[in-house]
Amino acid sequence: MSESAEAAGTTSSGSARRDDAPAPAFRERLHASWWTWPLPLVAGVLLSAEVHMGYPGVRAWLPYLVLIPLAIAVPLWLGRTKIEITGGELWAGDAHLPLRFVEDAEVIEPADRRAALGPNLDPAAFVLHRPWVRTSVRVWLQDEDDPTPYWIVSTRRPRELVRQLRSS
Repeated sequence: MSESAEAAGTTSSGSARRDDAPAPAFRERLHASWWTWPLPLVAGVLLSAEVHMGYPGVRAWLPYLVLIPLAIAVPLWLGRTKIEITGGELWAGDAHLPLRFVEDAEVIEPADRRAALGPNLDPAAFVLHRPWVRTSVRVWLQDEDDPTPYWIVSTRRPRELVRQLRSS
């Protein structure tokens, strides 16, 4: 297995980033968009109100205590993904890629995203896609030992990420 294939793996402890690592050249957190918040909140309130109408006492307010915080936690959990370039590596979520294996990078515009993630997608490609982020970057790899031809990573600042990848 090549070094880049090993680097693309995830760590069991969540993140192998060191505390003494240098400041990242690029950092972005893929927060969930505003439109991902109302649906879980409305569903949580409606389900809680339905239980509230049918049961008296503790069972009336307990669903509010459980479902409303859960409805807030879901979009927070969805927005935990980070994209960063630090310590000579591109991190996309828990996966990382040494920059020495990056051949080129290109912006995938919103109009081209469906084709890039659908019929034109190589099955061996690494994909970190978030539907609420409209733009992506395709990072071409130059490691013959790694079967992964490229990475596709969602980002709201694709031109800045491409510029950082090309300069590294």
